[in-house]
Parts: sequence; structure tokens; C-alpha cells
Amino acid sequence: MFYTKETEKVNFCSVLALITAHVSSSLYLVFEYMDHDLLGLSSLPGVKFSEPQVKCYMQQLLSGLEHCHSRGVLHRDIKGSNLLIDRNGVLKIADFGLATFFDPAKTIPLTSHVVTLWYRPPELLLGASHCGVGVDLWSTGCILGELYAGKPILPGKTEVNISFSYYTLGVASGSCMLFEVTHHLFFIGRTVA
Repeated sequence: MFYTKETEKVNFCSVLALITAHVSSSLYLVFEYMDHDLLGLSSLPGVKFSEPQVKCYMQQLLSGLEHCHSRGVLHRDIKGSNLLIDRNGVLKIADFGLATFFDPAKTIPLTSHVVTLWYRPPELLLGASHCGVGVDLWSTGCILGELYAGKPILPGKTEVNISFSYYTLGVASGSCMLFEVTHHLFFIGRTVA
């Protein structure tokens, strides 16, 4: 199982209890209470994050993702509503419903219909079935842009809308794009630490 006591220390919500409902054959996870999600907090009137706040949130998010990725787990749905924040400004990653295990040495096809549309990388939008940590890092880059801009940077209701946004922005493709996203997020993580 991916969740361990160690994960509580690296920006994941603590599991407080497991409850089974025998009648419906359901399993319920009870997590610690968190005051806000990043999406809800950022949409409050008058809320504008300072650069130190953005760096702090990004460092915590990248730390949590590093923990996932180093254990062969892709989250595959990083977005503001899945990033929870307590009253002390501690960010924790939530909702591993689309998460999967991966092995960079093996190329096992995965579905491309993951990641909320606004945070979906171009390769998944184009139907790629082999993905790695770049999926989570692209979404993280979108979150970073959103925190600075104060609004989603790639809004759209359809895959066509999002594709047009990529085209308009002149986003690079392939390994060049993944290098740029990874390089910039690595730099942000190092400047905060």
C-alpha cells in the first residue's frame, strides 16, 4: 500500500479511520480536517497570494510529488481542489482516485483520459498512452501560473479549446517541453529550500 505513516509527514492528509459498510460493501476513508482547498481559497474576494506564499505552497507540493514519484506513483489529477491547506499554511495533496503505479523502465500503456482538462498536458490531450512524472509536473506548472495570475491560465470547456490555448501560447512539444517544465520546477524547489 502506498499510504504509510511516513506519508503523513510529507504533505499528504492523514487517514484517521477506515469504515466498512457491510450492507453496501463500501469502504470509507476518514481523513484529517483541512480548512481550505487551494481553489476555494484563491477564489475568495480580495485574495492575492504573495510571492513567498506561492513559493511556500510550491515547495510543499513539489515535496509531496517527489515522495510519490520516488515510490513509483503518479497522482494524475493535480489541481487546486485537490490541494488542501490548513490554517497554518500547510499544503497537503488529496484525492488519489486517479493515481497509478508506474515504472520508468517499463512502457505499460495507461489511459490518457486523466487529469482535469485545465491541467492536462498536451501529450495526453493528443492521446498519448505512455506517461511519466511530466503529467504531474505539467499540472503543477499550471497551478504555479494560476497562483501568480490569480486565475486559470488554460481555461477551456473542451479539448479543442485547450488545444487552441496551447497553439496560441506557442507551447513547445516533446522532450523540449518536458525539459523546460521540469527544469523550472526544479529551480523553484531549490530557491525555496
